[in-house]
This record gives sequence, C-alpha cells and structure tokens, in this order.
Amino acid sequence: MADDLLIDLPDDKPVPTVATRRRTRMIHVGAVAMGGDAPVSVQSMTTTLTADINATLQQIAQLTAAGCDIVRVAVPSQDDADALPAIAAKSRIPVVADIHFNPKYVFAAIGAGCAGVRVNPGNIKRFDDKVGEIARAAVDHGTGLRIGINAGSLDKRLMEMYRTDPAGALVQSALNEARLFEDVGFHDFAISVKHHDPVIMIQAYRRLSEACDYPLHLGVTEAGPAFQGTIKSSVAFGALLAEGIGDTIRVSLSADPVEEVKVGVKILESLNLRPRQFEIVSCPSCGRAQVDVCTLAEQVTEALKDMTVPIRVAVMGCVVNGPGEAREADLGVASGNGKGQIIAKGQVIRTVPEDEIVETLVTMAHEMAADFAEQGSPQVIV
Repeated sequence: MADDLLIDLPDDKPVPTVATRRRTRMIHVGAVAMGGDAPVSVQSMTTTLTADINATLQQIAQLTAAGCDIVRVAVPSQDDADALPAIAAKSRIPVVADIHFNPKYVFAAIGAGCAGVRVNPGNIKRFDDKVGEIARAAVDHGTGLRIGINAGSLDKRLMEMYRTDPAGALVQSALNEARLFEDVGFHDFAISVKHHDPVIMIQAYRRLSEACDYPLHLGVTEAGPAFQGTIKSSVAFGALLAEGIGDTIRVSLSADPVEEVKVGVKILESLNLRPRQFEIVSCPSCGRAQVDVCTLAEQVTEALKDMTVPIRVAVMGCVVNGPGEAREADLGVASGNGKGQIIAKGQVIRTVPEDEIVETLVTMAHEMAADFAEQGSPQVIV
C-alpha cells in the first residue's frame, strides 16, 4: 500500500482524558501493577470447573487473547485448590483465587503461587481471627489481596445500616476489614464494594475513594445478561472513571467471559484509558441513508473483527455527515446513489459500486495493517 495512505501525526500528540486519575497506593498482582500511575487493568473470571486444569487454562488463554490482564478462578472445593499450582504456573496472566466460606483455601491459594487472592470477609468463617495469619502468608509469598465486599454477602453486623444506607454499609464493611489488615501492618490489598444497582455502586465507590487511598476494583455485581449488564457496567464505570476513580475493572455478565473482557477493554478505550485498537465509525439508521448502511457496517465489522491495529474505519451512508466523518478516520467510505467514495488520509482516492464497498474497505484495511507492522502505528484521531 502506498505511503500516502498512512495517517502521519506527531508521536507526542496529547491524548485527551476526562479527568486526572485519583492517585492511590500501588500494589502488584503478579507482574501487573495496580494503582498509582499504573494503567487501569481489565479482569474477568473463568466459568470452568477450576479442578479441570486443561479446560481452565484453555479459557484463560482465550481471555488473555481478548485483552484480559488478570484472571480470577473459583475455589469452592479441595479439588479446585489442588489444581491451583498448575494453573498459576502455566497461565500467561496473573491468577487470582476467589475464596468464600472456608479460610483454609486462602492459605492453599497463597501457597500454590497465585498472584492474588480475593477474600470475602462477609462469608468466610472466623475471618477476623485469621487476618494476621493471612497477612503473614501473603507477605512471605508476595501475594496481593482484594477485600471483596458484596451486598449479597454483607457482614451481618451491618445489615441494619444497609437497610437505610446501603452504600454507607458497603463502605463501612470495607473500612472495617481494611483496618484489621492495617493493624497487623499489611497494606498490599485492593478493595471492591460491588452492588447490582449502578447508582448505589457509584455512591459507594465515591465515598470509599474519599476515605482511603487503596486501589479500587470496580464492579457492578449480578449485572445481568449481556445487553443489560453491558449498559449497567458502562454507565457505572463511565461515571467513576470519568472522575478518576478506579484502578481495575471487571464487567460481570451472564455470558461468555470473553465478552466481559471485550466490553471492559472497549470502555477503557472509549475514555482513552487504554490505547485504542480497531474501531468502526458508522451512521445511525435514518431516512437520509442512500445505502443499507446497517448491513455495510455489520459486514465490515465481521470481516475485520480480528484486527488489532489501531485503525479507525468509517462506514457512512449519506452525503450529510458522510464525507466529513470519513475524512476524520484512517479509512472510510461516504456512500450514496449506489456507489461509495473511498477516503484515506482525508482524500478521496477512488469511487466504487455499492456491491464493492465492503471488499474494497477490507482489502485496504489489511494493507494499512501491513504498513502499520512495517512503519509503526498511524495515530488514531481521538
């Protein structure tokens, strides 16, 4: 592909963000830094039986390929605990063990080499009595912890407060548990205060961010099926991240966990908190469209779904916004009257019949991607 199709902008072009990140303590979950000035990371959780080592590692590989930074695995049984050493050793991303009810699995996970352990104080038996031992084991093995507070498993001592001030009860529970670790000199932990209601969740994280400087793991728990859960998580994460609150995120969907990662990555990309990858810009459906822009956009998206280079492709269906929007992209088409003007680097380079638009865009996008590999990234206009 000719050099003049590349977007050639200065490497130091500033990337706008909505707000300055809230500065928190930095901890490490394996090789991934969390908090401080570290990038906001994306997490997910496997849906396999953890005891099935091969299936779990296969799913972790899929999550890693989708952009997951940290993966959590459930440990409800001894068989699951026994599988942790192999999983932690072979995973390419840090593994966090998810522990409920039985404190012995906390120690098993730390000893197995997991990069982190999520503990739920609300439902672990005699958790307060074990804090000192857990902290010592975590220090000895370099293991990060997350204090995971959920509305559905809140400390029973705070249930009366929860009835009148749910966000306050979540925050109070988190601070109570944090103080137990602080009292034994341990500070290498993140905190989450998850709730199924995005409004309560936002309120809780805002209040928690004012009360402590620990890294915060954002999550809307039990968010629902893919469509509903994506909306709820996007609204809640967008509100908090736009205020600089949040150091790692997990989108909780009743769906394939790969979809959780894709949504999480796209949320961060949309706020310029993660480098943007391939992106489609397309018209909404409207009466001005002179081509079937919905089908065109779907076909181009499907054909380029595996592209990872930061190229923006515009698929526009009329002459009102089409030419201008297409010129803002790395590559685009402004369609109308049965044909499409193909635009690269802001210039119309050819006109093709409508039935050749998809093929032309896909071919040129792949050529641009090849040039990207050889010459470096064409910077995306943000």
